Amino acid sequence: MSIKENGMERFGQIDLHLHLDGSLSADTIQKLAIREKVALPADTAEGLRSCLTVETGCESLNEYLKCFDLPLAVLQTEENLSLAAYDLGRELAQKGLRYAEIRFAPQLHGKKGITQEEAVRAVLAGFGKAEEESEACCLRAILCCMRGADVHEANMETVETASRYMGRGVVAVDLAGAEALYPTGDFAEEFRYARSLEVPFTIHAGEAAGPESIWKALEFGAVRIGHGVRAAEDQELMKELARRGTALEMCPTSNLQTKAVRSLSEYPLREYLSRGINVTVNSDNMTVSDTWAGNEFALLSREYGLTEEEAGKLLENARKAAFGMQRSGAEWAGRDWDERE
Repeated sequence: MSIKENGMERFGQIDLHLHLDGSLSADTIQKLAIREKVALPADTAEGLRSCLTVETGCESLNEYLKCFDLPLAVLQTEENLSLAAYDLGRELAQKGLRYAEIRFAPQLHGKKGITQEEAVRAVLAGFGKAEEESEACCLRAILCCMRGADVHEANMETVETASRYMGRGVVAVDLAGAEALYPTGDFAEEFRYARSLEVPFTIHAGEAAGPESIWKALEFGAVRIGHGVRAAEDQELMKELARRGTALEMCPTSNLQTKAVRSLSEYPLREYLSRGINVTVNSDNMTVSDTWAGNEFALLSREYGLTEEEAGKLLENARKAAFGMQRSGAEWAGRDWDERE
């Protein structure tokens, strides 16, 4: 269903937390695999879907992350990265999104020898082609540093690359990966460097680890938090998020799948709204989580009782929090973000 249809899906106009590798369709994966002669576990796109989408019994973020192995295997050339970015951008435009910040880690695409900069340029080229065709959906990139061992040098290169491409399609950097295994505090130098280069950043925090991870991200200077579900465990942290105006990039379906929350009845989104925290709703991974931005609003309406007034506030929060819209606010001023034209 697209947001051109009636219903809560129409509020899914902006996606601020969307991973490239976790959002490629089975058709795209199959096409990329054929181009690069990568063996696949199934012969058809339909057969591939079970390998790309998380199982119902997923018990943790670490288990969830296993679904990225196959997409990464086919995203190791400039040509495939560009085609993947184009296909995803075209799909978002078809669904009716107006703006998306799509994130990926350029250091994960060098197994066949391409550099981080080459990976970034390829993705931006794909976004550019999709934008030209749609004329309605603006696509921007967030470059992810990665949690892990022996990643410091690659992460520093990611921050430097982001700096070179700021204003040329890149809008920020991020920190992604296994949060519980590699604490946020271990990556202080990367974000000190980002601040020195005036590169804004968001950090995945408060998903697989607790409030201390979010506190550390705020200490580093993050202006947005990826997920932030567990901020609800700390009253002072919620006050601080509201005071700073820090935006939370919440992803309901993904948060349920990784067991960041056990049920939507426990979801803190409405509490965050009531406390004046700038909450936004996003898809995280369209294929891995089998969702998209509009579907997240429909889910919250159906099973959480989200009202149209609340949905409108979430959409307005996203417009204000978007890195790219902050830079070019005049382009978006005066638009009616609650209804499709």
